[in-house]
Amino acid sequence: MDAPPSFVLIHGSWLGGWCWRRVEDRLRAKGFRVFSPTMTGVGDRSHLIDGTITLDTWITDILQLLDAEELRDVILVGHSFGGRIVTGVADRVAERIRGVVFLDSALAENGQSLMDQLNPSERARRLASAEPSGGLSIPPPSASQLGVIDPADQAWVDRRITPQPLGTNTTPLVYDAPIGAGRPVTFVEFTYPSFPVSARAAAFARSNAGWRVLTVATGHCGMITAPDAVTEMLSDAAAISPVQTNG
Repeated sequence: MDAPPSFVLIHGSWLGGWCWRRVEDRLRAKGFRVFSPTMTGVGDRSHLIDGTITLDTWITDILQLLDAEELRDVILVGHSFGGRIVTGVADRVAERIRGVVFLDSALAENGQSLMDQLNPSERARRLASAEPSGGLSIPPPSASQLGVIDPADQAWVDRRITPQPLGTNTTPLVYDAPIGAGRPVTFVEFTYPSFPVSARAAAFARSNAGWRVLTVATGHCGMITAPDAVTEMLSDAAAISPVQTNG
């Protein structure tokens, strides 16, 4: 009997591997190997923050994990900003990837940074928010702004979110293959409440005939607020054959 694929769960802005705890426990109970790394400079690695951290640093974090753990047949899962990391990783090592799942993710055209995707006023606001740190980092929003409604969950998230290295927002995402690198792609949109950047990405996902697009009526951090539904969707993604062409 073939071993089940491994999951690599990639968090979004201001978060860390801790945000996957509920989904991670459920996936492991189903027999999957699960990795939920924290990117350099945030979460339990926030002590490493410096001005050299870029999106490429975070892509390298995941590439190094795949190498160190000798992982193949991987389901890459990216939440929010993590969708940019997933895109970069899949582009570089498609042969190791079984499938790609974007959870309410930001998606980018080749050569775009996150800042390039923001309107001028939002871009200016983010840059201004980094000034107190000397341009090092962007302070985190509150959990409620990230769509977390339950007061206990809000307190749990607010205790853990950390500033985001500014360089991750200003680095262009460069890739050669189409998003997903020819692997089966699932996009999960969290719709209650809808998150503007993710809603735009969901519209793009629906324009790709080869992608599955699913919805969950929960907030932007669905891995925290709807772990059962997210776990089932990830389990379904693991069952899809990797032999597929996307555009």
